Amino acid sequence: MSQEPAPTPGPFPYRLIATDLDGTLLRPDDTVSPRTRTALRAACARGAAHLIVTGRSVPWTLPVLDLLGHEGLAVCGQGAQVYHAGERRMLTSVTLDRQLARLALARIEESVGPLALAVSRDGVDGEVLVAPEYREQDGSLPSRPLQDREQVYAEPVNKLYIQHPRLDNDALGRAAREAAGDLVSVTVSGPDIVELLPLGLSKARGLAMAARRLGVRAAETLAFGDMPNDIPMFAWAAHGVAMDNAHPELRSVADEITASHEEDGIAVVLEKLLAR
Repeated sequence: MSQEPAPTPGPFPYRLIATDLDGTLLRPDDTVSPRTRTALRAACARGAAHLIVTGRSVPWTLPVLDLLGHEGLAVCGQGAQVYHAGERRMLTSVTLDRQLARLALARIEESVGPLALAVSRDGVDGEVLVAPEYREQDGSLPSRPLQDREQVYAEPVNKLYIQHPRLDNDALGRAAREAAGDLVSVTVSGPDIVELLPLGLSKARGLAMAARRLGVRAAETLAFGDMPNDIPMFAWAAHGVAMDNAHPELRSVADEITASHEEDGIAVVLEKLLAR
């Protein structure tokens, strides 16, 4: 008796897989596990596109794109930048009005006192300048010293990072929104990372722009993240998956909780979908 051929796997249930980087796709050592790589490749082989959606600016994202051999689009800078990895060029970039940024900082400091600053400049080669009192994290990404606050406003910028000597990131984020939420968008994107962005900017905005270029709808999108800055992305996508290490605010709005970024949480979800 002849053996029946194995059924051909159908298309992946989602046409777009949007993944945050830090705390989500990347392990603590900034690598992507072989298991997660394999799961992403398998999903893409069945018709899905993988889109990186990160708070990192393009220069800080490039090493990860190279690590993955990523040739598609990446949404960077909290949605400010859409970058084509295969063509090595910026497709869109939104900058923060520097006069509004100056006014927003003045209002926030009037409310909570002096802030430590860092600034992410615009462009594929845009530098990040960091004030001496700004607390950089272990394994920090490349930056240059910010010697004078006027350097913040010397060139086009995508966003500002702010820190307070006593307030934690959630408290500082709330205070910044209360003081200057009509001038800039404020998001919390990691431990000790509060960002001031162009008003109305979010990961969802950048994700929607990239999805239109790919001809994909929100209803066809699966998103992974770990921090409050991923909340707009989850609201836009059909299904939002929070990592087990995710911030409580994101967990509260997620459709699903998976394993942590150290335990291949993305692969856990993709493997279940691939097995359908």
